Amino acid sequence: MYKSVHPRRVVLQSLAGSLALPGLSSLRAETGSDALPVRASRGAGAGARRFVAVGNLLGFQQKQFFPETPGKTFEETTLLKPLAENRDQITVYRGLDHGLRGGHFAVHTFLSGVLHHESKQRPDGNVTIDQFIADEIGPQTRFPSLTVGSEGGIHGGCQLSWTKSGVRVPPITGPAELFEKLFVTESKERRSEMVRENSLQASILDSIVDEAGALSKQVNREDKAKLDEYFSSIRDVEKRLQSRRQWADQPKPEPPFEKPANRNTVEDLPLLYELIALALQTDSTRVATLEIGGSFLPQNLGIDKSYHSLSHHGNDDEAIAHLITLETYQLEQFGKFLSRLAAIEDGDQTLLDSTAVLFGSGMGNGNSHTNNDLPIVLAGGGYGRGEFKKVASDGPGKVPLCNLFVDIGQRMGVQMESFGTSTGSFC
Repeated sequence: MYKSVHPRRVVLQSLAGSLALPGLSSLRAETGSDALPVRASRGAGAGARRFVAVGNLLGFQQKQFFPETPGKTFEETTLLKPLAENRDQITVYRGLDHGLRGGHFAVHTFLSGVLHHESKQRPDGNVTIDQFIADEIGPQTRFPSLTVGSEGGIHGGCQLSWTKSGVRVPPITGPAELFEKLFVTESKERRSEMVRENSLQASILDSIVDEAGALSKQVNREDKAKLDEYFSSIRDVEKRLQSRRQWADQPKPEPPFEKPANRNTVEDLPLLYELIALALQTDSTRVATLEIGGSFLPQNLGIDKSYHSLSHHGNDDEAIAHLITLETYQLEQFGKFLSRLAAIEDGDQTLLDSTAVLFGSGMGNGNSHTNNDLPIVLAGGGYGRGEFKKVASDGPGKVPLCNLFVDIGQRMGVQMESFGTSTGSFC
């Protein structure tokens, strides 16, 4: 068997979980050398474009969400009414999805278009568009991306963001943690300690790369595929370590207010949006996601029901009314977020002008467990056209949601021609 990984490498678990080499049935040799270089990033380009994606787990009531009339004269539906102030800064899309089935177990595809269990043979796995963009422009900011969500609910934690190596990005779970991440600067002693830790981890990572590089020359095709996945994990760690070393001794921005206390997701939602806006304004990150998931409890809006059970409403009028209350609140807070970005100056334009903000869900109809005809709103960042676009939902004219992601990535300055299940670019 191959030589085991040195015990001190457990230090790297704080970055990306265990990097223990996979079991390779074809190998019976000692390890050697062959380092793997860190891939250079092309960056975000002039203008510091940003991207934010917001998704909920259970979808929205389609009849109350989608207008009927395409173009700029679209109707102000019940669920779009909270966005009235932002009407000229949004585009509403209908007919976009990933052509998938799976109900709750396909919601994680919202930003990727690819089911996790079907992604093993894909070069980029089921990477989500936020992480794909962060891989390219992330080193320019302290945090390549910020993922905010909960670790509760029927999915076992936030499912919105995934890396190229198929790893779920664990979320920041409340405003207190997000505030600390953005504004609490470690002491000089702790920063010096972090610099030493990063140097040690870089040395350990070099050793791991040496071992894995030698192994790749001695294995069969099946084990080569395993090592390719392993190298993908190493590249993720390399990029994160590089970013940590760059920012370890740099102080964070001054906090704009006292550290908040966590309450509950319903009450905390406005503050989470505010902190994301501040993260963009201070250029702490240019990519962020927010999932409204299992910790969003109807009880905190005076509804003594389960959100999940309400989503299976069976056309019951009272259940639908409760859902509209929950969904209206979510859209109200989203609208306020757009207004907040529009009020922040960003050079000669506003922060909303610089930021493409996607809002929607990987669930089309929670009652029937469908993942087609997804609710999609795209605001700011050149997408605010004040119109409703309806595209073919099937047949030869069908447009995958991933086509829109290609356009978003390109506008962010990422050189890409395809993403997920895309067939081209669409805006």
